[in-house]
Amino acid sequence: MALTQNPKIVIKKLNFFYHNNQALKDLSLEIPANEIMALFGPANSGTTTLLRSLNRLYDPNAKVHLTGEVLLDGQSIYAPGVSITELRRKVGMVFEVPTPLPLSIFDNIAYGPRLSGLKTKASLGEIVENTLKMAVLWDEVKDRLNTSAMRLSGGQQQRLCIARVLALEPEVILLDRPCSGLDPISTAKIEESLRQLRERFTVVIVPHNVQEAGRVGDRAAFLLMGTLIEEGTVADVFAHPKDKRTSDYITGRFG
Repeated sequence: MALTQNPKIVIKKLNFFYHNNQALKDLSLEIPANEIMALFGPANSGTTTLLRSLNRLYDPNAKVHLTGEVLLDGQSIYAPGVSITELRRKVGMVFEVPTPLPLSIFDNIAYGPRLSGLKTKASLGEIVENTLKMAVLWDEVKDRLNTSAMRLSGGQQQRLCIARVLALEPEVILLDRPCSGLDPISTAKIEESLRQLRERFTVVIVPHNVQEAGRVGDRAAFLLMGTLIEEGTVADVFAHPKDKRTSDYITGRFG
């Protein structure tokens, strides 16, 4: 499992439980910086649970508990005293269903920086323009930044949500099926934005389907019933899978 570079995220023997149901089983995985890691598998494979565990969206409580470690730059994100707010700024999340705020396009992106104390219009305008360009949305909305974000199409709203996360200057971006329900053109634009983002960020995605995992990922990890079956470069996992279950899933024999 060891990689040739220092990993951004290291997961060590992670076990995750909802009540008595175990969603992740002794899972270990390293995620390199500035690459796209695609987590894929059939329903109930544990991909979404793993993704959300990376910024503590499932925080331990009476109904949820975990064992093992998740390290970000060598530091445990579940250690006592870790600021969840700061963690979620560093590790941003984009959900399956776009969730724009009922504000203008500009104010959707400026919302986070304003909360952080940034007030000047010039600085906010620069952030809005830069993040919309990174999300491959600027050319489509630059002349209507003051119109409601709710008037954007589904694909545009999803890219706006990506830009909103980028405005907080994260180090890692998590995406849970960001292209689910979108048309092929919108899907292609989001995938284009992801390929650009990996130059500056570490990206972890649960793709909409196995084909998308093959298109956007640098590395891929195949999960089945909460167990990591295999991981490696996309070229290796898809062209030369080591496990028959991986081959069967990729070729559509099950799932």
